[in-house]
Amino acid sequence: MKYFGAPRVKGSHHIIKTPWKGDPRINVQKDGKMAKLYQVKLVVKALKKLEVNDENS
Repeated sequence: MKYFGAPRVKGSHHIIKTPWKGDPRINVQKDGKMAKLYQVKLVVKALKKLEVNDENS
């Protein structure tokens, strides 16, 4: 992934580590499938947090 690096694939899910402590993983559906609402929220939250961290650097 462009922002977080290569995912670890377990079954139909891609598990992505984030570069900060706390909520360190994002769990999303395999490419081509519809993501669940909670998965979309995880990605949006992580991107916002990454944006804030970049602005503070």
